[in-house]
Amino acid sequence: MSVWVDRAALEPGDTPVIGISLTPRVTLRTDHDPNANTSTTLSRNGHGNLASAGMSANGLTNYKKIDADQYREAGDGVELKSGEVALRSRWYRCLGGRTGAFCSYHPDLEATVQCLSCVKLNVPLSRSYFCSTQCFAQAWPEHKKLLKQYEENGKPSRKSSEGYAADTTTNNTVHIRGPGGESWVEVARTRTYTPTVEDIGHVLKYECVPVSKEHPHGMTAASTLETEPVAPTPKPPTRTMMPLALDGIKGSVATGKFTLLTYNVLSDIYANPDMYTNCPKWGLKWTYRRMNLLKEIVSYRPDIFCLQEVQSDHYENFFKPEFSKYGYDSVYKKKTSEVYAGGNMVIDGCGTFYRRDRFSIIKKYDVEFNKAAMSLSEALSANSQKKAALNRLLKDNVALIVVLEALEPPDPAAAAAGKRQLLCVANTHIHANQELKDVKLWQVHTLLKGLEKIAASANIPMLVSGDFNSVPGSAAHSLLAQGRVPVDHPELSVDPLGILRPPSKLCHQLPLMSAYAALAQQGPALQTPAAKKQKKCMDEETCEPKFTNYTMDFQGAIDYMFYTGDSLVTSAVLELPDENDIFRRNVSALPNAEWSSDHIALMAEFRFFKY
Repeated sequence: MSVWVDRAALEPGDTPVIGISLTPRVTLRTDHDPNANTSTTLSRNGHGNLASAGMSANGLTNYKKIDADQYREAGDGVELKSGEVALRSRWYRCLGGRTGAFCSYHPDLEATVQCLSCVKLNVPLSRSYFCSTQCFAQAWPEHKKLLKQYEENGKPSRKSSEGYAADTTTNNTVHIRGPGGESWVEVARTRTYTPTVEDIGHVLKYECVPVSKEHPHGMTAASTLETEPVAPTPKPPTRTMMPLALDGIKGSVATGKFTLLTYNVLSDIYANPDMYTNCPKWGLKWTYRRMNLLKEIVSYRPDIFCLQEVQSDHYENFFKPEFSKYGYDSVYKKKTSEVYAGGNMVIDGCGTFYRRDRFSIIKKYDVEFNKAAMSLSEALSANSQKKAALNRLLKDNVALIVVLEALEPPDPAAAAAGKRQLLCVANTHIHANQELKDVKLWQVHTLLKGLEKIAASANIPMLVSGDFNSVPGSAAHSLLAQGRVPVDHPELSVDPLGILRPPSKLCHQLPLMSAYAALAQQGPALQTPAAKKQKKCMDEETCEPKFTNYTMDFQGAIDYMFYTGDSLVTSAVLELPDENDIFRRNVSALPNAEWSSDHIALMAEFRFFKY
């Protein structure tokens, strides 16, 4: 029997990045006839034979292609039986000088500029590189502080943890010489390898060969592939909270406070490389984005956060368990239809997370707009009207409402009297199609009417957050921010089902205010350069951020946080980025290697308040 490597290749976009696993796709070929009378077996995760895999053979000329996943790895300590075949893998790092240098400010971009002061002061080389003169100028204020530290503290050794020292491998490490005279050092004996800091800038080589007990060094010549230079892991965005002025607030502001974050995290089923051409393909891979999103959200340490576009399987196997490690409990509501992706039926939805040491959940309400659409259609008389209504309104969008109880009530006197502090948080993702503005408005109106019923049953502070897919000034935004839609609003002219008539019904009684509008209305507590920048990030006319969603095709605000102004007050907001902050590869667009969604996170700090 003969078995040899047909092809070994990485998936498109598998640029090696620190911390992101690489697993080459390997296919083998064999001339083995499974129907022949032979005792030869192939290990398929340790057992089985070719016939059990459903192979057909037409004699020795039938070179059957087999996925390497059907073979176990021939690692250290693995004993093969007679006639058994396994795949031996090796990874090597090129030592023939670093073949790549990367920007310290934008780590996924190759460097074109080096700071000579860093070289003189023996600053680690990784911190001396920049991708352009513009990048160097932008980083200079912080970089100057770094140079000052090295001037004051002396010159540390080049043998830093950043991996730019000479190779420190032991004498027991395997070294090989390449055909071009280059030197390679072995770094792994598994098919999957996760690059480390010592690999930064180096080319990696993967080598594989089928082996057997009779041919321990390989049944045929080894097959190899080489990667691009390994890049450092880009850092998630760094943003800080900006305190707001409370001097002009009329009423009593309690000492108790909490933070709420809302974030559309871009579901993997929508992260299409053809749509987001500005982002490197490896930057769109879920294995990379999920860790970047986790690090970013954890760095903000919100007390409550509302996520949209949380894929159903990712909630169960990533978001829920990972955030639980950081002290969060959570609830989830998926959309009402599913698609086939990655071998499973999945769809995205809304997830609400809260710190278990600060809140406990009292009640959960699932809002399915499809159910409301069914009820509306039932009220129509003609079947044609019912069908038209369902075709237009059934869009699978949902909302998730939770009632939480603060474990430490902000008002000691009320707590002593046995009064509980409750909080109602709504999380939603409204329909995206810009041609169906009547549907967007109807969904928002339906949600607000549901919240009004909760408010009527108890005096509870409320927060309404999410991706509303509606720009400031739209009918949906007007309903949220102003409590009604002007009767002459142009979007009311498109109402084929008559669900928006009369316009006077498009109102609600919740005293909602926009959290980021408070930045414009109350102003920053301190007039700092950062505060001046924030003013430029706000739209003066709408008092909303200039953008919360920024792609090649659309830039604007569609994500919001609203709160009941008679019970809460905004005391701080998370700084907003501007176009320069998301500028990557000569394009300002999301997502990219640092920002792992096409939306930005919004977060505000609230204090309990009463007149």
